[in-house]
Amino acid sequence: MPSLNDIRSTFLGYFEKQGHQVVPSSPLVPRNDPTLMFTNSGMVQFKNLFTGVETRDYKRATTAQKCVRAGGKHNDLDNVGYTARHHTFFEMMGNFSFGDYFKKEAIPFAWELVTRELDIPAERLLVTIYHTDDEAAEIWKKTGVPDDRIIRIDTTDNFWMMGPTGPCGPCTEIFFDHGDKYWGGPPGSPEEDGDRFVEIWNLVFMQNEQFEDGSMRALDMQSIDTGMGIERVAALLQGTNDNYSTDLIRALIEASADATSSDPDGPGKTHHRVIADHLRSTSFLIADGVMPSNDGRGYVLRRIMRRAMRHAHMLGAKDPVMHRLVPALVRQMGQAYPELVRAQPLIEETLKLEETRFKQTLDRGLKLLDDELVGLGEGAKLPGQAAFKLYDTYGFPLDLTQDALRERGREVDTGGFDEAMAEQKAKARAAWSGSGEAADLAIWFEIADANGATDFLGYDTETAEGQMLALVKDGAEVEALEAGESGWVVMNQTPFYGESGGQVGDSGWMRRLEDEHDLAEVTDTQKMGGGKVFAHQVTIKQGRFAKGEAVALEVDHARRGKIRANHSATHLLHEALRRALGDHVAQRGSLNAPERLRFDFSHAKALTPEEISRVEREVNAFIRQNSAVNTRIMTPDDARALGAQALFGEKYGDEVRVVSMGTEAGSGKGGDGQTYSIELCGGTHVAQTGDIGTFALTSETASAAGVRRIEALTGEAAMAELRGRDKALGEIEGLLKAHGAEAVSRVGALLDERRKLENEVAQLRRDLAMAGGAGQGGGAEAREVGGVSFVAQVLSGVSGKDLPPLIDEHKARLGSGAVLLIADTGGKVAVAAGVTEDLTGSHSAVDLVKAAVEALGGKGGGGRPDMAQGGAKDASEADAAIKAAEAVLVG
Repeated sequence: MPSLNDIRSTFLGYFEKQGHQVVPSSPLVPRNDPTLMFTNSGMVQFKNLFTGVETRDYKRATTAQKCVRAGGKHNDLDNVGYTARHHTFFEMMGNFSFGDYFKKEAIPFAWELVTRELDIPAERLLVTIYHTDDEAAEIWKKTGVPDDRIIRIDTTDNFWMMGPTGPCGPCTEIFFDHGDKYWGGPPGSPEEDGDRFVEIWNLVFMQNEQFEDGSMRALDMQSIDTGMGIERVAALLQGTNDNYSTDLIRALIEASADATSSDPDGPGKTHHRVIADHLRSTSFLIADGVMPSNDGRGYVLRRIMRRAMRHAHMLGAKDPVMHRLVPALVRQMGQAYPELVRAQPLIEETLKLEETRFKQTLDRGLKLLDDELVGLGEGAKLPGQAAFKLYDTYGFPLDLTQDALRERGREVDTGGFDEAMAEQKAKARAAWSGSGEAADLAIWFEIADANGATDFLGYDTETAEGQMLALVKDGAEVEALEAGESGWVVMNQTPFYGESGGQVGDSGWMRRLEDEHDLAEVTDTQKMGGGKVFAHQVTIKQGRFAKGEAVALEVDHARRGKIRANHSATHLLHEALRRALGDHVAQRGSLNAPERLRFDFSHAKALTPEEISRVEREVNAFIRQNSAVNTRIMTPDDARALGAQALFGEKYGDEVRVVSMGTEAGSGKGGDGQTYSIELCGGTHVAQTGDIGTFALTSETASAAGVRRIEALTGEAAMAELRGRDKALGEIEGLLKAHGAEAVSRVGALLDERRKLENEVAQLRRDLAMAGGAGQGGGAEAREVGGVSFVAQVLSGVSGKDLPPLIDEHKARLGSGAVLLIADTGGKVAVAAGVTEDLTGSHSAVDLVKAAVEALGGKGGGGRPDMAQGGAKDASEADAAIKAAEAVLVG
């Protein structure tokens, strides 16, 4: 019985033998399609190849693509765990042709793979075609499929379109018959939704182009796009039609059962299935850089995580469980997807943190749900406002509430929920700006295809000569840029670094070689056309710059030097953080600019002063070491074998640049076991760590949930920061007439003395107030109001925090009664009321405060029946406030 891993290898190996390039899975965060939240099919990474916008050095490709469908148009979340084939995470195997072969090759490829390589019985297979696709029908017959097993479908189920207009074409699908022990009919029949006939492979023939008027024409480049769900194929090859019974997912289910000490096939079967599926999607999303948050992709991730965690809770798990299942997933899928192995510490840390937080609110949220159901009629829907309250107060997404109610046979009034959530949804839509990196304009791919990639010289030089291959203004190519105009220039070679990997683009100057007085200022450099071409943003200061001309290029040396120092310091900082905090630390974003560096990293809590000090000391120690910064070019696998860290947000090809710096005996990294920091990085760096100069950490703050941010300075900027600190310290020492440790002791003594004096002053104010002294309004004598002894007093020079102890003293003197104090603190009014314990059954301090605050022109106020506080802005109506409180006592 082949395992899921065997099937993946067989598929990729077969097409590799047929001349296909085996292309690794792209990340789950699409980089070339801003319309998608997550990669949801194998063709996403090839979209620009199909449309002809981009070309690569191969025309045949095969992949096993990791996919997530849990948000947006493709959302299978609600069905996961309750059906045999719905998943949030799945693998889509496929073979692709970009204008190379077409139907007559694709169909035999599919049949040979399915019937010979995978040994699926041909007599249990049938195929569907688009009803007018006679060509596909004839090829299937020649391949050996009898006429009665070729079904013509006249719906869009067998006609694929990329959008309302653009590439499109018919499909053909392969179905497997699981036998009459399962209910269901063949595709196109009334019973087609049953479980007997299951689609295992879809072949798309991208042969036409659709226009707005409904007409079509044949594409110049006809292509193939196929998709085979590995889980479905594994199910049939392993003798089941239930994806959750396959070896890989079953191993995760058993890990869940072991962690929760429950039966994998017992009453909690559905819970285990949800956990197994969601473990895959959450782990892969975290490995690809998505972190839980309250919007965008992070919100969808959090929804999936919390859904799994609730199911673990339903299984009786008292402690966090999900993070304990990650090793089982890595054992099953780590070889095929090494990013899981690299990210395992981060995945475990993130899952544990989220589940710990969620468990703190889960019990209260479920209790609220139980309370809301009390009194509802049999089968009545949960009111939308109640569902919103669960979301707003306890962070329960709607689908989590729906999932909890499903087991009780109830639904949610989604209309009421939508109404309550309208404002939040509007904000979320405004915050969500699409997905993936910004889509490259077609013009840049055209320029790249016409001229090839820009040759970057900037690792070795900051000056060079080059030829202007293309000029772009206002999104279109132009022949020349005149003085005063701004635009973009693409060179055949350049020393200017294009912004990427957190390092900002270079600036500098261009001069025409024919006339050195003709000058253009370069204000920015960006990588375009999938990173192939470097586009220089320019403003022409003098002369005319035309396509084809040669220019001299010079980077702003001082600015580049500062950027290099900050970028190299970021590498040292990354390793120092890992040493101080643990291996879960991973880069979540960075900025390497001339004036400062910023580094975001995964960590659950704020750094302590000791940790900050340790990190700063360690970075400066390796700067002083002044070791050489070495770079090497190697494959990503070889680089990672040396212990290299991959930087978040950077894209890597067949070869990567590995940057090493610092020496430390016994580090175990870098091949010699002596390297301190080693990372995959395409940025520019100093020659020696000593060139960084000095490192000064200026702030450490939260950036997002589970992400911290450090900002720091290097070189002269760091020295200026430190000189500023020294100057401030010197002025403090001068004022104290003390130095060093003595100054610290003196400041501590002054603070102690100040606290003591503040306490004494506060006590004197309270004593004065109790005595009814000058400025305290007198009137501190009790009088009877509504049968209750009542003390009301207007005070000045007393702070709001002084009022509660004064209330307590008044209550102690009264023995039984009520107190109202109004303090004019200068600009604001503090109000406090108290009622002795024997009267709280009939009178409330909260009512007294609210009445007084309202009379003072304020709103609100609250507390306990025996003690309450509030505030207002104007004390001029103090008498009215006292009368309002008296009215409450009278009733």
